[in-house]
Amino acid sequence: MTIESSFDLAVVGAGIVGLGCALAAARRGKRVVVIDRDAQANGASVRNFGFVTVTGQARGAMWRRARRSREVWAEVAVEAGIPVLHQGLLMTARRAESVALIEAFLDTEMGQGCELLDAAAARRRQPGLDGPDLLAALWSPHELRVESRMAIPALATWLEDRFGVEFRRGVAALSVETSRLETTGGPVRADAIAVCPGDDLFSLFPDRIAAHAVTRCKLQMLRLADPGFRLAGGVMSDLGLERYDGYGALPQAEHLRDRLRREQGAHLANGVHLIVVQSADGSLVVGDSHHYAPTPDPFASESVDALILEEFAAVFGGAPPPVLERWTGTYAWARDQKALIDSPRPGVRLVMVTTGAGASTGFALGEEVVADLFDGIAA
Repeated sequence: MTIESSFDLAVVGAGIVGLGCALAAARRGKRVVVIDRDAQANGASVRNFGFVTVTGQARGAMWRRARRSREVWAEVAVEAGIPVLHQGLLMTARRAESVALIEAFLDTEMGQGCELLDAAAARRRQPGLDGPDLLAALWSPHELRVESRMAIPALATWLEDRFGVEFRRGVAALSVETSRLETTGGPVRADAIAVCPGDDLFSLFPDRIAAHAVTRCKLQMLRLADPGFRLAGGVMSDLGLERYDGYGALPQAEHLRDRLRREQGAHLANGVHLIVVQSADGSLVVGDSHHYAPTPDPFASESVDALILEEFAAVFGGAPPPVLERWTGTYAWARDQKALIDSPRPGVRLVMVTTGAGASTGFALGEEVVADLFDGIAA
């Protein structure tokens, strides 16, 4: 089928970054087509926590993108009928070094609106924090949680209904040139093209992706039965203070890192840290771990799941609720950058979030890419 040149923007990839580009262009009144090789959302955008995390994102561009993306999520959730299941983040601390790091974080611009709670106040804020070693917690009001399995399809449907964005699913992009895509459904012409391949490192512009040393990260996730309490916000632990760059890049983090190496070396070696969020049915989504390879194996390790559940028990006390589901996810990852925006052709942008923050930064990244494409075209 030959498709006439009728789009302002063609987007390859219907994950959160591709949808972010589509939304930004549609809000400018542009005609948009989104092409995706899968019949439905199946990648990193639906295999995650649905947790839009602001606090703890790397200082600078990542933190600013997360703040903006959170604003867009709040707007879109209302308009698209996507439930926000809870808001805020409680970062628990079981070590004096963690408390010192939180205090240092609160002295930065990234700590605005956040507060340090003692153990009693943290337990009042969040029932169920029955781990015996709780010293304090950082409370952030900025985060929000959606059910990504539902939110991503709902977002696509809303873009279609509200803005007339056209979705062509089950269609693979074979090659990309300026103003032209060759696809398994025929050629597509558009003034601008955004290639948002998720963690597909090899199908389009593999040389450009390889030049940025992008690989893939595999993570393990679990769903636990309803624990009998409701989360006031997402919950993390000391391991997250070490892993998230907004905290971990501060000088005080090295003291915590040294102690974690001694006490939880296996957790660090497997990239385990704790995130706990809650679904509408009361069940908990819990994770995760991090292992890196260009093609990660698809197998989940019971020993890694045990490390995740061990950290859950240390925060909440007692045995974790029964496991209802287990799955693995993957996302694109690069050691020295958090997002990749490349220009392989005039009028074409290659866009990837190269860390596990697509839900947290994808909307802002889409706005940047669309502004770059159309301001450049207009110029």
